Amino acid sequence: MALYIFSDAHLGSGPKEKELLKQKKIAELFEMVKKDGDRLVILGDLFDFWFEYKQAMPKDQFKVLYMLYDLIERGIKIDYVSGNHDFWMHDFFATQMHINMHKDCLDFTYENLTLHLIHGDGLSPADKGYHFLKKILRNRLNIWLYRQLPPDLAISLAKSVSGSSREYTARRDHHFKLDYENYAERKLQEGFDFVAIGHLHLPVYKEFESGVYINTGDFINNFSYVKIDNDNIELKYLSE
Repeated sequence: MALYIFSDAHLGSGPKEKELLKQKKIAELFEMVKKDGDRLVILGDLFDFWFEYKQAMPKDQFKVLYMLYDLIERGIKIDYVSGNHDFWMHDFFATQMHINMHKDCLDFTYENLTLHLIHGDGLSPADKGYHFLKKILRNRLNIWLYRQLPPDLAISLAKSVSGSSREYTARRDHHFKLDYENYAERKLQEGFDFVAIGHLHLPVYKEFESGVYINTGDFINNFSYVKIDNDNIELKYLSE
């Protein structure tokens, strides 16, 4: 059996043709998971924006939600490490989808490997502006205040802001590539065998003396993912 990891599809962020392509590629990945996988980790930013109300949720990603639920029904374990575009999740995925939710990182052992998985937003010490913004966005009072807006207004507003934020961080975070590699090396030196990070939209495979670091890239342009099978760690791609 195998473990699959992918991130950064930002569903809902592009024109219709691009969204259909992303859904098609996710479906292809999930078919592979069905064949030989027993665990799937979504390493953040599956959606470009996700905000749950107590009685309402975005409806435009029903097809992907159905595909996820189908994996769960087949006995495949799914973990979701929230990213900077989907950390406003409430309890829908945990209670209705039976997906294991993780707000910061996920550390676990798979086969004979110890893994450290994290989305990666704000990992660079130089990213001081985002560190400040992150505190504002994750403040409970601010989340409660935003939830007082009517859902249609709140979701439309957030989508427009989310698009600008994604373009900005995609351009800027490439400059932090070395900081991410340094972070991964430190975690490997702490005793982990493998570190996976998302967020950069830049696929990276790098072997250190103490283990392997992979940046999962994205499911927008690269359609890159990680497969771990019998201690074999691969960064793979689905062709467009």
